[in-house]
Amino acid sequence: QVQLVESGGGLVQAGASLRLSCAASRRTISSYAMGWFRQAPGKEREFVASINWGGGKTRYADSVKGRFTISRDNAKNTVYLQMNSLKPEDTAVYFCAARATTESEYSYWGQGTQVTVSS
Repeated sequence: QVQLVESGGGLVQAGASLRLSCAASRRTISSYAMGWFRQAPGKEREFVASINWGGGKTRYADSVKGRFTISRDNAKNTVYLQMNSLKPEDTAVYFCAARATTESEYSYWGQGTQVTVSS
């Protein structure tokens, strides 16, 4: 079982940057695809970005493409989400998740970290 803990959220002004971290424990994530998702108040959880086990393939939601960068350090068992040029519409709770390469769904989720962007 993989335990995931997000950190790095906070309150920032529009245009600022934040870097979220997702630290994994209990099991190495080197064989897992990892993703970031977010959920704004009153809205459904949505996909933000994903990265394959080796880090060579990434995918982004259109709304964050060019502003957010997902990366991973398997030696540190950690995944990152660098968020630049933040907008008020990026305000949400951000979750990281792990997906075994043999699975189609994300099985493990963190508790989330709040990101609030003021205008």
